[in-house]
Amino acid sequence: MTSQTTYLHPDQIFDGDALRKGYVAVKSGSITGILDTLPTGATAQTLQGTLSPGFLDLQVNGGGDALLNNTPTMQAMQTMAAAHRRFGTVGIVPTVITDAPEVLDRAAEAALHAQGLPDILGLHIEGPHLCLARRGTHAAQFIRPLDARTLSVVHRLREAGVAVMITLAPEAVSAGQIANLVAMGAVVSLGHSDATAQQTRACLAEGASCFTHLFNAMSPMLARAAGVTGAAINSTAYAGLICDGVHVADEMVALALRARPQADTTFLVSDAMATVGGADHFTLYGQEIRLVDGRLINAEGALAGAHTTMAQGVVRLITHLGLDPATALRMATTIPARVMGRPTGVIGQSLTDCVLLGPDWAVMQTGLA
Repeated sequence: MTSQTTYLHPDQIFDGDALRKGYVAVKSGSITGILDTLPTGATAQTLQGTLSPGFLDLQVNGGGDALLNNTPTMQAMQTMAAAHRRFGTVGIVPTVITDAPEVLDRAAEAALHAQGLPDILGLHIEGPHLCLARRGTHAAQFIRPLDARTLSVVHRLREAGVAVMITLAPEAVSAGQIANLVAMGAVVSLGHSDATAQQTRACLAEGASCFTHLFNAMSPMLARAAGVTGAAINSTAYAGLICDGVHVADEMVALALRARPQADTTFLVSDAMATVGGADHFTLYGQEIRLVDGRLINAEGALAGAHTTMAQGVVRLITHLGLDPATALRMATTIPARVMGRPTGVIGQSLTDCVLLGPDWAVMQTGLA
């Protein structure tokens, strides 16, 4: 028996590009269209709030007391995804940071087992191929140049169809290695680097297409040296950005968004740790990380990831920076989907992966089915 089409009438709809009025047509639990008027004789269920695709987060270290480095399993990935779904994020790329090679091997195995789970979008390998001087909370003893072992892991994941983002420092790669990764189908993101703008542009020319947490752990813009930060802002590559008021000053976020030469190339990430949806502390590399005044601090006093969500980033962009709401929503939905080569827009979206946003743009409900 064919399912009937039903209709929803939210206050407004974010269709993946713009905010609009209308009626949402739903069949078999998925959105099939947006109509200006209802068909003759049809009725619609009224919804208070803005209907939007759920958020996609391409940099999630943990959530719900699970941290991928500590427990590199499919079950940990599912725990992380469930924790973030409570806050409107319906798809995550679990992120394994710098660690022993065996940890990456296990995280890759977990990603292979998680393939096909709707909330798990792939694997983000952030390190260990970084610049020691810009390592942040990443453990110094594991940092090393890109090698055959990691290339083999990425190859195996891509051969199996698992989406991969890999964060590298230009200083940690040899000529041709980025092109090799791109040929495999990996998204190469530049970060944790003290490189010059010239070195950075050489990596972009080789196929790197993204930057990891813009401003953080990268050489800054100076009057006579643009650094990674300046090269990123001036490029048309994608760039992730943590918007929590801690990692980057709001004024710098606004400056970067105004300065980028191509619209819709900057997207939100959380860089979230186990405390999102969990306790106020966790262990990383055998050291306790504590949440203090909204900041996650390690034993060295350095920031150790973030305690924030995509939903909080969206609200901050709109209410603190005055960003157009549709632009902010694209940064949490459409742009990250494009980065990972996924479908965009609300049409075709399952109702379970949609959110309702209130008048203050906060998430009121995740999943409508």
